[in-house]
Amino acid sequence: MLRSRVISSLSAIDAGAWNGLIDGPYPFVRHEFLSALEQTGCVNADAGWQAAHLLLEDGQGQLRAAAPLYLKDHSFGEFVFDFAWANAYARTGQAYYPKLLCAVPYSPVVGPRLLARNDSDREALAHTLVEHMMASQASSMHMLFAAGPDRTAMQAAGAELRRDCHYQWLNRDYASFDAFLQTQSSKRRKEIRRERRRVNEMGVHLEVRRAEAVEPALMRQLYLFYARTYLIRGQQPYLSYEFFERINDAMADYVRYFIAFAGEQPVGMAFMLDDGNQLYGRHWGCLDDYHSLHFETCYYAGIDYCIEHGRERFDAGAQGEHKIRRGFEPMATYSAHLMRPQQMHSAVADFLAREAAVIAEHHAELRARCAFPDAAERTP
Repeated sequence: MLRSRVISSLSAIDAGAWNGLIDGPYPFVRHEFLSALEQTGCVNADAGWQAAHLLLEDGQGQLRAAAPLYLKDHSFGEFVFDFAWANAYARTGQAYYPKLLCAVPYSPVVGPRLLARNDSDREALAHTLVEHMMASQASSMHMLFAAGPDRTAMQAAGAELRRDCHYQWLNRDYASFDAFLQTQSSKRRKEIRRERRRVNEMGVHLEVRRAEAVEPALMRQLYLFYARTYLIRGQQPYLSYEFFERINDAMADYVRYFIAFAGEQPVGMAFMLDDGNQLYGRHWGCLDDYHSLHFETCYYAGIDYCIEHGRERFDAGAQGEHKIRRGFEPMATYSAHLMRPQQMHSAVADFLAREAAVIAEHHAELRARCAFPDAAERTP
């Protein structure tokens, strides 16, 4: 018999027990990553992310399954946009917030959400998650960027799937960047070479550094680059300097900084995580606006890295059809949603069915435009 309980902080659960539920090297649901968000104040009630992680334990108190879960009073930092649903609730005199969110804060990266020892425990966790939502004050439950087994379990528990499209680069056993370029059209090869050449002609070069090779003074500069990306849009950055400090220490084996230098002066950076199979581009920033620097730092240098180190896949972040012109391929992503009351769930289900048909058609058009239109899609 499995029993459920909710914890308001990951400090309440042993890191080894939590990480032991993760199948594979995926970094974003590791105890170190999620607890760093909590301990540095990036995730808390004031930020609108109240941790309410759901655990399933057996009769001996052993952890069998867990879900990173948050009580949200807004929809920012999620990358699956549900503001129209919030408006629909308001128009019918109902409150959309708080809602329950099973996700990695600020991270639109497909991966496990229902952490479990086996399929049976995963299915039990999915049903418990639904029961937990029904017994709470939340209007709804949303699982974002869920991997295949979690999507299946949530559908069986009554959730509806929402489809979207992201872009990833796949390593087709390229011997070099030039070998990769040969798979692109002549026009695209010229465009990519021109963009890389522009960066080189500005006297800018890229270095990939592990966390331990980034000294404190340089780290402070890199954080300013990251923060500037938000500040120029009138936003406060989601992540604090202390978060990066903690991640550099706790997840040093994963962390990679792609740093652009003009001479010895750092002028831009991309923060990425490398799990040994896949490279994840997460955050970027620069000192000033340099032509094509974003493409070099966030895309081409990452492709170079994956080819050199044999990584199978490069997820450079959400959105951006322009990535197709730079060798990336469209990939379907999915989220799972359960609403209440039933009338609202039925209305959302009808909307999602119609939206999915439009997204699928658009996805097919994007696939036809990429360099591998007939290749079987390797959906994450």
